[in-house]
Amino acid sequence: QVQLVESGGGLVQAGGSLRLSCEASGRTFSTYTMAWFRQSPGKEREFVALIRGSGFSRTYANSVKGRFTISRDNAKNTVYLQMNSLTPEDTAVYYCAADEGAAITTASIYDYWGQGTQVTVSS
Repeated sequence: QVQLVESGGGLVQAGGSLRLSCEASGRTFSTYTMAWFRQSPGKEREFVALIRGSGFSRTYANSVKGRFTISRDNAKNTVYLQMNSLTPEDTAVYYCAADEGAAITTASIYDYWGQGTQVTVSS
């Protein structure tokens, strides 16, 4: 069982930056693919970024490529999402997710989810 706790959301102006963190419980954090998804009101949950257990393989959604960076610190059981050049379209609840299997961008594959953290970007 893995428990995930996100933090770092908030209100920021367009063009600004935020860093989200997700701390995981458990002793096998380094074996999990970690991902960030987001969901806006009335929309489906959307893939944002993922990182494999080693930290060397990362995948990004086209909408955030070049602006967001996912990273992890396995010693701290934590995954991060650095978000730069934010736009109002990035406004959503951001969720951290974990899966022991292959690195997949489909939300339904992920076994463990955090409670979400709100990110609001004002224009």
